[in-house]
Amino acid sequence: MKKLTLTNCAQDNITVLENEFIDRYMPGANGEYVKVYLLVLRHLNDASGILSISEMADVLECTEKDVLRALNYWKKQGLLDFCDPAPDASQAPAGQTAAGRPDDDPKPARNSEPSSAPNIQQYRSRKERKEFKELVFVAEQYLGKTLSATDIDMITYFYDTLDMSAELIEYLIEYCVENGHKSMHYIQAVALSWNSRGIRTVEEAKAGTHMYTKNCYSVLKAYGIKGRGPAPAELAYIRKWNEEYGFTLDVILEACSRTMNAIHQPNFEYTDSILKNWISKGVRQLKDIESADAAFLKEKERKKQQHSRSSADTRAQKTTAFNNFDERSYNMDDLERRLLQQ
Repeated sequence: MKKLTLTNCAQDNITVLENEFIDRYMPGANGEYVKVYLLVLRHLNDASGILSISEMADVLECTEKDVLRALNYWKKQGLLDFCDPAPDASQAPAGQTAAGRPDDDPKPARNSEPSSAPNIQQYRSRKERKEFKELVFVAEQYLGKTLSATDIDMITYFYDTLDMSAELIEYLIEYCVENGHKSMHYIQAVALSWNSRGIRTVEEAKAGTHMYTKNCYSVLKAYGIKGRGPAPAELAYIRKWNEEYGFTLDVILEACSRTMNAIHQPNFEYTDSILKNWISKGVRQLKDIESADAAFLKEKERKKQQHSRSSADTRAQKTTAFNNFDERSYNMDDLERRLLQQ
């Protein structure tokens, strides 16, 4: 009977280097910098996750400043993050290192605790983490293309700078693609909007996007707009009507309908003026609009009648060139008497 041997390829004693590093970053880097990066990658899976500058310098047989220069280089490239030492060695007084000990003092023992070693560096290369690789793979499936370096930088920005979880970024891309948007610029705009609203979990994002998706596309439909999503400025108006003004969707749609009846074209500013007017009249629900309309018609009729009365009074008091003189009064009997006497 033949013997079957099974081998686990995911061995702990193997360091995996992505082709992207070889193709994109390695050609323009100094050879010594590449050595430092490989050493960092080698110790990435260590339980402590901590490596001292002096240890790295001993392994590579170079100075600690050389190691720092390499780490700073990869940090600028966006591949590595580490904590800078508190005082820089180059700024220490002559005859002393950054730790304040004489240059001729022996280096700390290799078996000393990491917290007592000088210039301890803690780093984490997120682009090499398994979940980030899986995230890139999922993004490529949703977008239907191989991500470019710019696309990966954008996802790295969501991951590192905005501190979004891999699950939230995955839902972000899924949400945008399902709404017909595969542009990374659009995805970035949505990510920034979520970040400004404090959305940190997928559940919060789903709750927010469900409401805004329904509102936004309902408003566009009321305006007769089809085949596109709302622009950022339009989203801002819809969010203001819902959050700041506190109107329900049916009230907002009524304002959109009146906008179209009045000017026969979509106009968010005109609709905003209608909603502002309703706020001043205490409108909160759809039924309140009927009361506001009735009060408006009543006031309009009152002003019309007042204007009519005012116009009639003006016409009655109006004078002409023939009655600008004081009228004279005559005694006809007296005049007849005088005439007979003559």
